[in-house]
Amino acid sequence: MSNPYGIQGLRFNQDYACFTVALESGLRIYNVNPLVEKLRLDEELIGSVSECEMLYRSNLIAIVAGGSMPKFAENTVLIWDDLAKQFVMELTFGLPVISVRLRRDKIVCILRNQIHIFRFPNSSSKIATCETRDNPRGLCEVNTTSDRQIMVYPGVKCGTLQIKNLSSSEISTSLAPIKAHQTDLACLAISQNGNICATASTKGTLIRVFDTLKRTLLVELRRGMDTARLYSINFSLDSEYLCVSSDKGTVHIFAVKDTVLNKRSKLPKLGGVFGQYAESQWGIANFTVPAEVPCVCAFNSQNNAQSVIAVCVDGKFYKHSFSDSGHCNREEYDVYMDISNDDV
Repeated sequence: MSNPYGIQGLRFNQDYACFTVALESGLRIYNVNPLVEKLRLDEELIGSVSECEMLYRSNLIAIVAGGSMPKFAENTVLIWDDLAKQFVMELTFGLPVISVRLRRDKIVCILRNQIHIFRFPNSSSKIATCETRDNPRGLCEVNTTSDRQIMVYPGVKCGTLQIKNLSSSEISTSLAPIKAHQTDLACLAISQNGNICATASTKGTLIRVFDTLKRTLLVELRRGMDTARLYSINFSLDSEYLCVSSDKGTVHIFAVKDTVLNKRSKLPKLGGVFGQYAESQWGIANFTVPAEVPCVCAFNSQNNAQSVIAVCVDGKFYKHSFSDSGHCNREEYDVYMDISNDDV
């Protein structure tokens, strides 16, 4: 794996307008349109970082230390206020924190076997704790734009998906998990409004999209026939499309709302509980990035044109436009780690 910059984590913010880069040498935040560096916090200030999550375009950033030069404990989540130029909140747990998710009113801290939900940012009082299966990837997603507050995460049993309503009246209610896959979950995504979510397993061949209210399978999408490690899944802001990146070096784009756009091929019956979904739906378009180089992908809309951004741990930035007819064209390529705020 090519990782010359010591990148430990990549994450888009909630509206995909920016992405954060967790580094052995601190963290950086980049704007997508245009591609410019917005913030740099060096190791002298914050040490090495394993995870960071930005709240939209605000001044609040959640940071988890990790790597070879940490200044803080790996079981602590710190909130950096870039307006005040200081840490303004600290949450400490008995075990290391794997990942963090932010809403405007909540912070979600993910450990290997538990998820802790707190009020945010005016209070840090705990709202709830959820038990999970061993979750080394820190899988958990929360929607951000709707009054309907939905969190999706791995259930306790293998391959299960738990859907929880985070509204105060329903947060204590736990519905039975959905059996999403035969093997452990490897990737999760949720739409902005929380109405649909997507899952993929460690096998990495299929992506399943579920209705979070009815708790039913809406569509099954096929990335490929051979096993792959999936790095990320994301819905477009309007929930019409979904993109997937994997170690095969291909970013796939699927239609979720108008599924007739997806390419199709008949496969033999799969048998078992998913036998009725034997007709595979393949992506409408795809483009390539270096194989076996972890990357995250997300949608970007500009001038009424749809495009997908891929940000890789080798420091590369790719932007490809796509059409419903399957055409995919490179619009932009850059080495984002070579861009500094001095260039702005």
